[in-house]
Amino acid sequence: MEILDIKDLSFTYNEAALPALKDISLSVNEGEFVVLCGATGSGKSTLLRLLKPQLSPFGTSTGVISFCGSPISECASAADIGFVMQRPEQQIVTDKVWHELAFGLENMGVKQQDITRRTAEMASYFGIEDKFDKSTAELSGGQKQLINLAAVMVTEPKLLILDEPTAQLDPITASDFINTVKKLNRDLSLTVIIAEHRLEEVIPICDRLVIIEDGRIIASGPPNEVVTRVYDRDDIMCGMPAAARISAYLGRKDCALSVKEGRELVRCYNNDKASSEPEKAARSSEPVLEFRNVYFRYERALPDVLNGLNFSVYRGEIFCILGGNGSGKTTALNAAAGILKPYAGNIYVFGKKLKEYKNQSLYRECLALMPQDIQTVFLRNTVREELKDAGVDPASLPYDLTPLLDMHPYDLSGGEQQLAALAKVLALKPKLLLLDEPTKGLDAASKGRIRTLLRGLADSGITIVAVTHDVEFAAEAADRCAMFFRGEIISTASPEEFFSANSFYTTAASRITRGHFEHAVTARKAAELCLLNGRKAGM
Repeated sequence: MEILDIKDLSFTYNEAALPALKDISLSVNEGEFVVLCGATGSGKSTLLRLLKPQLSPFGTSTGVISFCGSPISECASAADIGFVMQRPEQQIVTDKVWHELAFGLENMGVKQQDITRRTAEMASYFGIEDKFDKSTAELSGGQKQLINLAAVMVTEPKLLILDEPTAQLDPITASDFINTVKKLNRDLSLTVIIAEHRLEEVIPICDRLVIIEDGRIIASGPPNEVVTRVYDRDDIMCGMPAAARISAYLGRKDCALSVKEGRELVRCYNNDKASSEPEKAARSSEPVLEFRNVYFRYERALPDVLNGLNFSVYRGEIFCILGGNGSGKTTALNAAAGILKPYAGNIYVFGKKLKEYKNQSLYRECLALMPQDIQTVFLRNTVREELKDAGVDPASLPYDLTPLLDMHPYDLSGGEQQLAALAKVLALKPKLLLLDEPTKGLDAASKGRIRTLLRGLADSGITIVAVTHDVEFAAEAADRCAMFFRGEIISTASPEEFFSANSFYTTAASRITRGHFEHAVTARKAAELCLLNGRKAGM
């Protein structure tokens, strides 16, 4: 049974020169799990917001959107269509978890005894009973996103829409979140439409994959068929699951999607030459950033967030820090930038104690930070004004911001905001660049351009420290990777050694090749080893 029908939908934002969506037609059946993917700024978020009347952007639209057989503007209840946003903090409106779950029901006028029953049932289903009385401010990013999902589900929607819900989650939390969404789809026959850039987890479990490019749907259908159709599109394939990329590199018509299918594919090839030797980056001996026994806590009565932190980063190095939400990674980055003051230990920047930098000298062509809350970077009404203030010529950038120049920074998608903010930060000409989640909200092709840009900066002697949840980005960009746990760095190694040693904080390619090839932590390296060894006889 059809639950959603979109016919010839076009949409243009107020004062925008070009439409954001062009002639979109799409039907979704009840109980279907649909994945929406496409480049940053392709129109995914615009389309999803038009499917939730209360969140529809300002602009001019043509075409028809029908929900359960009626125009979506006549949707009987806002609760019929649930929506989970990219940034967990944007959606939480109360101070307690129990109240967050009850808030939607209270606004719907549900009886108190029914509110109590439904919130209790939802808390049990999501396994959050132990957090029921907690303050929402105390929760990690992953916990907040789970509460957002529970708060939406307690209103019993017929359609669940998710706009890049895992963008700010660590790999393990993101996987758990996606599994929860799939469980809702399976257990309740809930219709799900999810827009994602992290496609490794969602494509193997979806019923339909829809690809949007420049505001148009260019492919729609079963995921293996759609992926096979875009084998020749490197800009699209670079974001597909590792198993699919290996299939494409090998020219296989039987496209693998999951890690399990990828393992079966790789084992069709010999492994006489099984090792991909870790690349040893030529590292300078000059330390640029040093933490020596650093301790920090936000309040006297609270536990330490940085707990005797020690590490060094060297000139011209790309150093990626990974770890769970709430482990202290962002705190460490803010301490390195002089925003937070440790109560013990010392931080050195270019051999000089941080506290010895006076009169903002730290930030004059020395150190720059791109924060996690990217909107704090923007001060003007248009991207053009932001770049002009920073002295940035848009034509000089390694990526194209031209279509965004006359837009308000807050109207950009999450990925577009990342690109605009990075342009401003680079204009400061830092020798030490600190990046907090630099690939958040970016499509794979944009990540590739950022990776190339950062590699060029590092080769010119600039040192880069990036906190990231993006294991694929770290595997391809970093000289060294570090694992952050409970305020300390507990392991540091090259990407090949780091991801080969981990079971969960690792790449899909490493999971696929483990036990057959060694140190193959990227899809390209896995495919190269397959081709080098050749197929087994009869396979």
